[in-house]
Amino acid sequence: MTTRHPDVPERRLTADDLENTPDDGQRYELVDGRLDVSPAPTNTHFRVASRLNTYLNNLCQGEFEIGEGPGVNLNSERTTHRIPDLAVFDCDMPEGKYFDVPPLLAVEIVSPESVFRDNHIKRQEYAAFGIASYWIINPLADKIGLLELRLLDGQYQVVTQVYGEEVFETDLPFPVKLVPHWLLASGPWFKNLGGPAERN
Repeated sequence: MTTRHPDVPERRLTADDLENTPDDGQRYELVDGRLDVSPAPTNTHFRVASRLNTYLNNLCQGEFEIGEGPGVNLNSERTTHRIPDLAVFDCDMPEGKYFDVPPLLAVEIVSPESVFRDNHIKRQEYAAFGIASYWIINPLADKIGLLELRLLDGQYQVVTQVYGEEVFETDLPFPVKLVPHWLLASGPWFKNLGGPAERN
């Protein structure tokens, strides 16, 4: 059996090491070379991410690259690697497996296990990486919430926070208008997600 000498520092992992993680549904990320493992997404998480992905792609009509769970290297050493629940890019697909540039928008959908990570740790990491807009969606059963943060002088500032059937509107990364309630509620979500139709 091989033992590690106590004076020899443990090797920091890189994004290349993620190739060997098991295909068990969990999310494997890196923080300064250390593995950060999250549980597999719930059905609630899946519904919110899928609907938002469909809606944003429909809105932008293919002008941006939008998808769920893209791997993003947050530093040149590739020792900090995150997987936003959804992201919007204005660049070509990378030649390798992961993105190395900041998306225009990163979205995280909060779970009980990720409250601190999404609201504090990733908030700091995404700001340092230069992600211009960060949405945190809290899919509470009684009233889903959406918090919009924008980068200003290297720090995120709260722009908007809406709940339930309130209408959320933004112009970053492109004009978006949506009602958070319909990201999760049963029923004709697609026709209602954009809010009430404007009357002439």
